[in-house]
Amino acid sequence: MIVRLLYTLLLSLASPLLLFGLYKSKPNKPKFGSRWKEHFGITPPLINAAENRNIKPVWVHAVSVGESIAATPLIKKMLEQNPQQPIIVTTTTSTGAEQIAKLASAHTMIEHRYMPLDFTFAVKGFLKAIQPSKMLIIETELWPNTVNVVNQASIPIYVVNARLSEKSFLNYAKVQPLFNQIEKCLTKVLCQFDSDRERFAQLGVSKKKLVTTGSIKFDITISDQTIEQSKALREQLGVDRPIWIAASTHKGEDEQVLAAHAEVLKQHPNALLILVPRHPERFDEVFELCKSLKFTSTRRTSDKAITFGTSAAGTSSTEASAIKDLATKTLSTETQVYLGDTMGEMLVLMGAADVCFMGGSLLGDKVGGHNVLEPAALGIPIITGPSYFNFKEIVEALHDTHGIVICSKSSIQARLLEIFNEPATGKSMRNQALKVVKHNQGSISNSIQLSDNQGS
Repeated sequence: MIVRLLYTLLLSLASPLLLFGLYKSKPNKPKFGSRWKEHFGITPPLINAAENRNIKPVWVHAVSVGESIAATPLIKKMLEQNPQQPIIVTTTTSTGAEQIAKLASAHTMIEHRYMPLDFTFAVKGFLKAIQPSKMLIIETELWPNTVNVVNQASIPIYVVNARLSEKSFLNYAKVQPLFNQIEKCLTKVLCQFDSDRERFAQLGVSKKKLVTTGSIKFDITISDQTIEQSKALREQLGVDRPIWIAASTHKGEDEQVLAAHAEVLKQHPNALLILVPRHPERFDEVFELCKSLKFTSTRRTSDKAITFGTSAAGTSSTEASAIKDLATKTLSTETQVYLGDTMGEMLVLMGAADVCFMGGSLLGDKVGGHNVLEPAALGIPIITGPSYFNFKEIVEALHDTHGIVICSKSSIQARLLEIFNEPATGKSMRNQALKVVKHNQGSISNSIQLSDNQGS
């Protein structure tokens, strides 16, 4: 109790800075508007829950964009098994909210609310309005006051797709008394890999609560709509030119990626780089960088590019018409960099490329890489930098079967040219990566079964 009081005091002192960072206006960042009140527990009741009073909502928390994307197939599977189940998805960030809004637009049983701050009064206000049957935390977003209040309300808490890197393990170990308070509140921790389970056990999580279910990221499915949009985009960008994508790049990586592209252009003057910064507030900055380095560049959102929306129901008539006519709207072969400055189109952009370099992997221990399973599922050869600790087990599984290339910042261009110049190399990487993805699927069904209250 004293430990949580000290934590709450520190959180109160730090909250002005945290809120400033959260609400600070940035280019291309969605606004919170009047919904900022939800962070303080002033939460509107659910509409779909009111229409299904006999079924309490399932609460899924996905802090931001990455977790929201990871949660999407899980949510869809839950609705497939029970179409009348109301689902409330919370995010902390507005970019995460935007991702869930796209999902909710196609599924009436899904609603979004902002996650209350980790103050007891805020969490109690949220619970009073929502009254969930259980809470599913995606990955490892463990807030002491939140889990305590939820547990006191007799609501089961499941950590789904749980991961605990060595760095996170060491950080939690520094506040072991606080983590002990968290552990008491958890019903089950469904871990991605045995290494995650072992680290949670070392922190004191009861072995009865720990299960290895695999990563739900392996259960990715690529829709026919995405495939068609990727084909149409490839027609626009140029079928007969080498194209690679640098996905989810961070500040400090773009210059390295562009330097590699300059070397590729020496052998393949018609090569194209699709450059997709991780954070939307950097779109303008990165475009200016491309121009300052004298690359002929085009933005996805410019008049020369056709941007598609997403629809779970399929391609709209407007989109179908655009796809049909897209072949006549080809990008100039003089264009060297195509800036992906939209949200929610990563799979479409990846599917139009011959090779994918995954960002967040060239900055030492600052980021630790991003999800390489998306290009793997698309059948795109993958290159990553040496820092991938957030996806260590996944990258190593791919590397062991020669389904991914790990390179230094100075050898990106060499690996790209090897794949461009030797088609058999890319084909082998593609096939091996797909085998790894298929072999490890099934985590979503396991997670749903284990997070069923009756089977807990």
